Amino acid sequence: MKQTLSRRGFIGSAAGASLGAAAAGLGLAAQANGAEKKTSQPAAAPAAKPVWPVWDDSEERALLEVLHSGRWGRTAGGATKAKAFEADFARRMNAKYCVATSSGTTALLTALGAAGLGPGDEVVLPPYTFVATFNAITASYALPVFADSDPSSFQIDPATMARAITPATRVLLPVHIGGSPCNLDAITELARTRGLTLIEDACQALLAEWRGQPVGTRGVAGCFSFQASKNITAGEGGAVLTNDEEFANRCYNFHTPGAIKPPLSGRASNFRLTEFQAALLLAQSARAEAQSKRRDANAAHLSTELAKIPGITPARLETGCTRSGWHLYMFRYDSRQFAGLSRARFIQELARAGVAASTGYNSLNTTPHVRALADNPYYQKIYGRETMARWLERCQCPANDRLVEEAVWFSQTKLLESSGEMTRIVEVIAALQKRAGELAKG
Repeated sequence: MKQTLSRRGFIGSAAGASLGAAAAGLGLAAQANGAEKKTSQPAAAPAAKPVWPVWDDSEERALLEVLHSGRWGRTAGGATKAKAFEADFARRMNAKYCVATSSGTTALLTALGAAGLGPGDEVVLPPYTFVATFNAITASYALPVFADSDPSSFQIDPATMARAITPATRVLLPVHIGGSPCNLDAITELARTRGLTLIEDACQALLAEWRGQPVGTRGVAGCFSFQASKNITAGEGGAVLTNDEEFANRCYNFHTPGAIKPPLSGRASNFRLTEFQAALLLAQSARAEAQSKRRDANAAHLSTELAKIPGITPARLETGCTRSGWHLYMFRYDSRQFAGLSRARFIQELARAGVAASTGYNSLNTTPHVRALADNPYYQKIYGRETMARWLERCQCPANDRLVEEAVWFSQTKLLESSGEMTRIVEVIAALQKRAGELAKG
């Protein structure tokens, strides 16, 4: 049975697999050649892996400052960290307003709640995403409708989005998978011409840009995550960006108990970011640009060199993408170009060489969790049994089904390693191709 890691589980598992494989590989080399000798295969000698999250005494001082202040939540008198982070993040992402939340999921819940989403409404989303995108829609008893992926970019296909729209559609919810922007020109135009609300799930897309503008404000809002694997992290945390003051007020009202800023809707929750989280994020943000530049350079090197290996196809960046957030480095693996070597065995061999990789997402629309919605009694009460039965048929995504069988991921931490390590990764994959026939027989 194929096993697939969630984006939350990938970082920890990948790091463990990488270190374990590296140790095993070095041990075998020592047995074969003598402990004092170095391996004769440079491609099999991985460098030390970066520890994630990256932190130093700036995070320690930030946490202690909050601790000793006694102002641990943003509603405490004199609390400043959440507001300071909102101002800093809005500035970095060239947005007018930011509402900080407790997670990326609650950022999505806040934005969709502020948009007035409810029963009877439909939301178009991709099948190649983390389940939180889906869950944020069903929390309002709206109907998620999947549009297919473009396998070349791993992003949602605007043409299939257009075909998924019905008179009940209220929101387009594209996701910038891996930190690379989806086709915002086409999707923005689609939202404009159909009179739909556009909310960007940019949870993986810190510092990503579309035509020079940071993602998150092409529609009414963009949602971000600072969960443990993200490019800046507080363990959990999130944010909603917008350039619309009224929408910002709606988001603030929705994320805190008892609305205080007009307009009022009668709906609210408690999704506030703590002062501890905000303090960590301010410290993390100080090194975000330098880390992003390293990821940019290493991803560019990988894409140039891996594209030369038959059967390895790096994810295509959309034409308007002027910068990726590189939360993931994604490529497709064609086993036919590797003598039929399965993707599972390919990833296993990468791990043996100290290169941690994952198969990435499965087809979200086919998971038991998602398909169970068709039998949910409340959904059947709202939409009817026949509609929910047809909903399963509407949500088929054949291109995405093919994509999930070919995808391979490296985490953002891999892209923080040296340029020499990027070269070694390419050498390892090229060597695997040469040995593929032998490996496939084993």
